[in-house]
Amino acid sequence: MRELMPAAGLTGRPVVTLGGEAVGQVKDVVLDGTNGRIAGFTLAGRGLFSGPLRKSLPWAGVHALGADAVMIASEEALENKAAVAGWEEASGGLVRGARVLTDLGVQVGTVRDVVVEAGAEGAVVGVEMSSTEALGHHEATVFLALGGHPAMTGDTLMVPARDTEDIAGDLTGLAASVRRRRLGGTGGPGAVGEGRTP
Repeated sequence: MRELMPAAGLTGRPVVTLGGEAVGQVKDVVLDGTNGRIAGFTLAGRGLFSGPLRKSLPWAGVHALGADAVMIASEEALENKAAVAGWEEASGGLVRGARVLTDLGVQVGTVRDVVVEAGAEGAVVGVEMSSTEALGHHEATVFLALGGHPAMTGDTLMVPARDTEDIAGDLTGLAASVRRRRLGGTGGPGAVGEGRTP
């Protein structure tokens, strides 16, 4: 499994061509909430006093999302800023502050950030959230692995109650949860709303 990273941690990460040229840095991560992926990045210039660039980087132009840089084949991968800005306006999903509600009607937390997997896919694999009493950890920071296409309606992220069986306390635990999910199991003590007591 590749490294997991909070989307907010990508801000300021350099954007570098395969030829080694730094062409900017990530200003904002734009999410495609419908498909559970990164849509692209708005960019800023490199350096302390640099402002936003007039170019953006759609995910299709990303060669790899690495631990230290976003890699692109060449500067030709950059597009007009509107190419990514349209996704930002239309996505309406996976936003910080959204409440996390199970399919049994139990609110289990509030999204603090989304967690993405390094590599070439740009997949959103989980959320960092502030938990509710329903999880037995009021306002603790916990991590929840997400299925393939999380459902967003307005300001609510809907998750199956069974997904709350495998809440993690850190990114390492989230990585283990994602691995278990990919292997077809969960491994937690029971879902909130299905007889589990907080």
